[in-house]
Amino acid sequence: MPAVPGAERADARRNREVVLRAAMRAFTEGGLEVSLGQVARRAGVGAGTVYRHFPSKEVLVEAVLAEHVAEQVAAAEQWADRAEPGDALFGFLLEAIGKSAERRHFCDAFAADRSWPRAVFTAATEKFDEALDRLLRNAKQAGAVRDEVRADDLAAIIIGGAALRSAHPNRARSARLVRLMLDGLRTVTEDGSFRDTSARRRHGTGERCAECGARLDIRPTGRPARYCGATCRQRARRRRASG
Repeated sequence: MPAVPGAERADARRNREVVLRAAMRAFTEGGLEVSLGQVARRAGVGAGTVYRHFPSKEVLVEAVLAEHVAEQVAAAEQWADRAEPGDALFGFLLEAIGKSAERRHFCDAFAADRSWPRAVFTAATEKFDEALDRLLRNAKQAGAVRDEVRADDLAAIIIGGAALRSAHPNRARSARLVRLMLDGLRTVTEDGSFRDTSARRRHGTGERCAECGARLDIRPTGRPARYCGATCRQRARRRRASG
């Protein structure tokens, strides 16, 4: 029985996605030196399948970088839609820095290779710039961030903050330093306090998340919280399981 063209295309899309996800995990854990053969084994497919979708290592690396940026765009849009402007901008920056620190090899590749950006990566970064501009514009209109801050400043801060998180031996302290750096972007009133109320709420307690260093809300009853939310709780659980 002949193959159905639509089914073949669906299989090809699934195989490409499987390879791309396997490459992202492999590059995250082992660096960009991981071979295409190793990616194929991790994806559970033959080497021919990898080469069919990604004819060279460079093409695969670019696709992984573009996928990383696309995830950042989706996160930025979610923050913009679900949070107040100040919370949205600074929440996204913290998330982007944390994710980029986990995938520090991606940032290293972008910084080291002067041939970037390429066509696929350029399209992804253009969408990222638009999403970041939206967050920054909304935060400025709300008075949550200094007027002189630009989108390219924030992009550089994401890369620098990720490098800080990766280099510091203490996760909680590195997260606190990143937050101190981001606080320098906030609008400050004449009495020295932050203009946006979300910042004042966050600075109301000295207890911090054991995973990311974020300040924790005070609970009137029950056990004190160790983590700021489900994401950090699950991340800590995965780290304990892998250790």
